[in-house]
Amino acid sequence: MTFSDSERLRRVLGIIIEDYILTGEPVGSRTVAQKSTLNLSPASIRSIMSDLEEIGLVYQPHTSAGRVPTEQGFRFYVDYLLDVHELSQDERQLIRSGYPSYPQAEASEIFRETSHILSSASHYLGVVWTPRMELVVLQHVEFVKLRRHLVLALLVSTNGFVQNRIIEVEEEFSQSELDHLSDDMNSLLAGLTIHQVRQKILEQMEMEKTSYDRLLEQALKLSQKVFSSSDETDVIIDGRTNILNEPEFSDVSSMRDIFRAFEEKATMVKLLDKCLEPQGVKIAIGSESNIREIETCSLVTATYSCGGKVLGALGVIGPRRMNYSKVIPIVDYTARLLTEILETQ
Repeated sequence: MTFSDSERLRRVLGIIIEDYILTGEPVGSRTVAQKSTLNLSPASIRSIMSDLEEIGLVYQPHTSAGRVPTEQGFRFYVDYLLDVHELSQDERQLIRSGYPSYPQAEASEIFRETSHILSSASHYLGVVWTPRMELVVLQHVEFVKLRRHLVLALLVSTNGFVQNRIIEVEEEFSQSELDHLSDDMNSLLAGLTIHQVRQKILEQMEMEKTSYDRLLEQALKLSQKVFSSSDETDVIIDGRTNILNEPEFSDVSSMRDIFRAFEEKATMVKLLDKCLEPQGVKIAIGSESNIREIETCSLVTATYSCGGKVLGALGVIGPRRMNYSKVIPIVDYTARLLTEILETQ
């Protein structure tokens, strides 16, 4: 049986990457010759490896070493060579059993468990971006007086997601007045997304210029401050010790950079925006994340939804040589399961 040159290149690249995923060590021609079914000599294999290096899919760390996949090599492998299998029934059940009795569970508990499940199943970092309030439907808002000129706003979505915002106000309100303001806003805004809420407030404020209803005017001004920001999202990460076991992350300074990146709100919002672009599984290898601190990593992410609306994203973060064939179905199934759980809340 004969193979075309392109088929040989693909076969050899696949063997190099799969062996490198297992060992983390450069892969030599003899290893490829032993694992391939091409019936080629080590010399012929070396020639093919040189061709792969020339087109930028592998590189040689030093003269006497074997080859290591480049970022482009991993991308080619994921796009064209990777064979992804469905999870077995046992594997699905193991993931499902990690959740609490979710009809009674709080949303925050579900998200924490999700990150832990992803970490345990993949042996890398599990990450969950909790919903931005602008993506969920508002059930009610409650204003609570903290002290003079300081009010706590509690935003509760129809799915039970709660977000707290502390705002400064010019006037001093009694709790009784704040209760009335809450009632006014709930009658006006319940059932709308935060994006729709902001539009509604602007429309009502324009109308109020001619109505002179002081209480409603104050309610609108207060609500405008509450709903002016839409970028809040929490990131829940589990499994930091898992990633420390990978040789790529033995450097403490690189690990510090990675974890610092996940603590920066702007960075996480930027990353979430990229994850939310397409639905389904998304894979960012190395620099494709466009975040310098995590260029040594790959991210496999998927969105989760409720009521047909995308709420957030979840995923796994690991080295570029992560076991993609294992991680992709874990992320895909967990995202679909989380969607199912949120739909039943």
